[in-house]
Amino acid sequence: MRPSFHPRIVNGPFDDPALFISFTHERRALLFDAGDISPLSTRDVLKISHVFISHTHMDHFIGFDRLLRLALGREKMIHLFGPDNFLENLEGKLAGYTWNLTHRYENRFTIHATEVRRTGQSHQVYDCRTGFAPDGPPRTVPFDPELLREPALTVRTAILDHHIPCLGFRLQERFHVNILKDRLIEMGLDVGPWLAEFKAALFAGEPDESPFRVPTPGGGREFSLGSLKDRIARISPGQRIAYITDAAGTPDNISRMIELARGADLMFIEAAFLEADRAMAAEKAHLTAAQAGRIAAQAGVGAFTVFHFSPRYAGMDYLLTEEARRAAAETAPDIAHGPVLRD
Repeated sequence: MRPSFHPRIVNGPFDDPALFISFTHERRALLFDAGDISPLSTRDVLKISHVFISHTHMDHFIGFDRLLRLALGREKMIHLFGPDNFLENLEGKLAGYTWNLTHRYENRFTIHATEVRRTGQSHQVYDCRTGFAPDGPPRTVPFDPELLREPALTVRTAILDHHIPCLGFRLQERFHVNILKDRLIEMGLDVGPWLAEFKAALFAGEPDESPFRVPTPGGGREFSLGSLKDRIARISPGQRIAYITDAAGTPDNISRMIELARGADLMFIEAAFLEADRAMAAEKAHLTAAQAGRIAAQAGVGAFTVFHFSPRYAGMDYLLTEEARRAAAETAPDIAHGPVLRD
């Protein structure tokens, strides 16, 4: 079964955080944090539709400038999400440049930004043709942990503590539709855009008895959605990916992390310090590698990747990965297939 999402950490474990997740059969990607994204090709950057920022420390947000520069002059819309003060910080970045020419641009680039707080969420739109001036007062709605809700997927958040609010995220595919190519051949059906329409009908929850027309050289064949699903598709649980960084290892934070990542196929989690330096980790509101491993085990994830190591361990990254691996194994010794550390 070919997965729908293809996640990859953009930089090395000592460098800026950024998780790029591309979609199978779509020219689309999501970005979790926007540290240095120069390793991403222009083509990859332009696939990004939504950016989820944990917090606006420089190493998590400096890559926004590259995204902005590449999107200018193109017909494009980008959705951004971030924690308390996000709109103010975003507007500060936009105000750092002169936009006296953008009103002439033939193509319109717009930014749709959402600031996520426990007390509510504020939405704002910035249009390049107006020099990215806010389009009016922010529109505020009650807090909803599901930041993105589409027929095929959701992105959920948890608000964590890093001495400032910091967001953790979970991407979840509702279910996975695997097309059985050999069945298509047996039925004399060609691969084509109709398969995307077929999957969209399934994600939309259309009734099994709904008619569905498959185009053919002879003009098309009619099926019920349910009979076609039974013949050409295998439905399985969807992918689940969690992303957690820059959060203190407090009991409340750890509880929120475990709940957010519970049952994920893959979790990306920071491991900034060794357990021997736990006091320093607590002072700086970061996790130790041992804490990261224990969280992975307690959340019951299938696999996890540790990243965002403190530069004090340069050349000793193996110590952090081994500590996380050992802590996970010790926390879940009775689980035959416990969490696997993925380098």
